[in-house]
Amino acid sequence: MPLPVPVLPEGVDPAWLPPAAFRAVGSGRTLIRGSGPLVETVHGEVAEACRRFGGRVVRDAEPEGGAYDLVLDLGVHDLGDEDFTLARQGGTTAVTASGGRGLLYGLFHVVRLGEAAFTGERERERHHPALALRMLDHWDNVAVHPVMGQVERGYAGGSLFWEDGRARGDLERVRAYGRLLAACGINAVAVNNVNVHETEAHLLTDRIGEVAAIAEALQPYGIRTHLSVSFAAPVLLGGLPTADPLDEGVRGWWAEATGAVYEAIPDFGGYVVKADSEGQPGPFAYGRSHADGANLLAAALEPYGGTVHWRAFVYDHCQDWRDRGTDRARAAYDHFVPLDGAFADNAVLQVKHGPIDFQVREPVSPLIGAMPGTRLAVELQVTQEYTGQQRHVCWLGPMWSEVLRFPAEQGSSVGELTRGGLIAVSNAGDDPFWTGHPLAQANLYTFGRLAWRPDAEPGEVLDEWIGLTFGPGPEAGLHAVFDGSWRTYEKYTAPLGVGFMVQPGHHYGPSVDGYEYSPWGTYHFADRDGIGVDRSVATGTGYAGQYAKPWAELYESPDTCPDELLLFFHHVSYGHTLHSGKTVIQHIYDTHFEGVAEVEEARELWASLAGLVDPVRHTRVAERYEEQLRSAREWRDQINSYFFRKSGVPDERGRRVHP
Repeated sequence: MPLPVPVLPEGVDPAWLPPAAFRAVGSGRTLIRGSGPLVETVHGEVAEACRRFGGRVVRDAEPEGGAYDLVLDLGVHDLGDEDFTLARQGGTTAVTASGGRGLLYGLFHVVRLGEAAFTGERERERHHPALALRMLDHWDNVAVHPVMGQVERGYAGGSLFWEDGRARGDLERVRAYGRLLAACGINAVAVNNVNVHETEAHLLTDRIGEVAAIAEALQPYGIRTHLSVSFAAPVLLGGLPTADPLDEGVRGWWAEATGAVYEAIPDFGGYVVKADSEGQPGPFAYGRSHADGANLLAAALEPYGGTVHWRAFVYDHCQDWRDRGTDRARAAYDHFVPLDGAFADNAVLQVKHGPIDFQVREPVSPLIGAMPGTRLAVELQVTQEYTGQQRHVCWLGPMWSEVLRFPAEQGSSVGELTRGGLIAVSNAGDDPFWTGHPLAQANLYTFGRLAWRPDAEPGEVLDEWIGLTFGPGPEAGLHAVFDGSWRTYEKYTAPLGVGFMVQPGHHYGPSVDGYEYSPWGTYHFADRDGIGVDRSVATGTGYAGQYAKPWAELYESPDTCPDELLLFFHHVSYGHTLHSGKTVIQHIYDTHFEGVAEVEEARELWASLAGLVDPVRHTRVAERYEEQLRSAREWRDQINSYFFRKSGVPDERGRRVHP
């Protein structure tokens, strides 16, 4: 029986899968061959498209006089489970696959192509995901946390999965979410916060049935469910006196608990663990290493083919701001490089793409090229914690592309070194537009497509999203809105890679000294003479020396360090001349005025698209632009005033800087 397409609640935006996107698929005759749950999902998608647009779909047996516009064929045996081929000959477009996921991805590829999939001739082309795991981490709390709320760092309403302290009773929208994810290539989801509170800890044992219900809703679109767990679970849940990873009783407890998880969710993906970080429990309490902790869980998961994702976000969050020798940027490398080769095969070290915390500009983490004996996954943040919190347009595709193409080790790019997959903190919630800001959907879609092909051109991915979401008409205007938005945001916020300068706690809006005297290790060290953090080997924290050549040499000197990272690696005077020819202080003034002007231009451009965009969507974006412009002006005035007061150097162009 074909599986019906999920029905969205009234008023929920269809995002990049509006019915019109299926017009080409649903207008002709389609033959589907094969069997299995995901084939029934494919059948349901095509049947719904045909119902809308007048086409016809048949299964397996060819009808009399059968000529087909589209053939979806499960049964080719020389492909991986997620692979598919696409060809067009003699008026028939053919998708072939060995596995149900491949057939599903092939169908969505045809949807992306639209009419182009049904014109001309096309030689057989094979499509294969570069990364086997393409996962979203939802930082969702089951119960509303008194500090973190329902979704930590979430800017799109409440959780899609949890409501009133339990799994949602109606999971139809979760199934629709799985559909959106599959359509851009995502194949896994972790359904709860990496900061595991007491309520969430119970999802592993007595509340696993709720996780199973969510997993069942996601399975029709090939999405495997993962769970964030507490390292202290044997103590919290099992009543054991210890969580020591080398204790036989602890090992037995995890083995039994994991077996019960797989009884409830046979295709369960594995665990996500934040340990010995920002107060979360971990193996350090027992004198054990991170490898000991990860391997404990890996052993419990191994019989079932599961994976433990061990986050490398480990640092001293109780730092003395007067101590310039302790450097948060160094922490992941110092903790984990000595353990290279010690992790089990099914243990993945999950590394943030930069060494600090998802800033608008950071260097690529040196850890990524330094552990050849360990499976690494790179973690991105789709939810815009430090890039406008989905109240600002900030398309992150160009940033992520730079990261994934960065030659981290002997010519190998980050994308090639991430054998453990690409992972991102999700930006979706129960908001009618999924991501709060309708244009933030582009970040979620772009992540999925870059996870499938890290070397893809981000502009082409954006073309796909615009075409699917908006249809023909506003393409040029939307590209103009998106293309420079990341650099625009960078211009009016923290300059030259120094990072942070945000309001403490919620991280929205400017506060230049907000973290300057805090224990979090996120400093800019601005004084009357200059600004920046000296991370050189010669005179600073030595962080630059964690990179392989030529990057260690490039970053070591302010004369060779790229301008956009200068203040991340060096403390320089306000009169230091950049490669651009400007002084640091004039760059600060110029970019902050430019950033505001660019937001004003983008707001006007969006207003001009009113007749080409759905009115409800247009109104929400227009409202967000008003907030973005207000915030950009606030950033400009606070940053410029702060550094005018510090440096005493006026803007050479005579613009108003508030004293």
